[in-house]
Amino acid sequence: MKQSKKQIFRLGGIVTGFLNGLFGSGGGMIAVPILEYSGLDAKVAHATSIAVILPLTAISAGYYLFSGAVEVGEALPYLLGGLPGCLVGSKLLGKLSTTFITRMFGLLILFAAVRMWFR
Repeated sequence: MKQSKKQIFRLGGIVTGFLNGLFGSGGGMIAVPILEYSGLDAKVAHATSIAVILPLTAISAGYYLFSGAVEVGEALPYLLGGLPGCLVGSKLLGKLSTTFITRMFGLLILFAAVRMWFR
C-alpha cells in the first residue's frame, strides 16, 4: 500500500475515533467513504466500519459510564430495543443491493443534516 494511502487511512482513523467519541458512533460517516475509497464494496465497507467502530464505541461508552455522564438505567431501554434492530439490520445488509445500501446511507446523512440544521 502506498504511503499516501496509509496516511489517509491513519487520518481517517483519527477523525473516525474523534467523531465517535464526540457524537457517539458518528465516525461511520467518515469510515465508510474511506473504506470505499480503499476499494471495498459498499456492503463490505459498512460491515468493516461497524467492526472498527465497535471497540471505539466500547471505549467511549466506558468513559461516559465511569465518568458519571450517563446512567446505566437511562441507556438500558435503548440497548434492549437496539439489539433486535441490530440483528435484523445485520441480516438485511447481505441481502440488499449495494445501490440501495448506498442510497439509504446517503438519505440517513441528509435527514440528520436537515434535522440538525433546523434545530
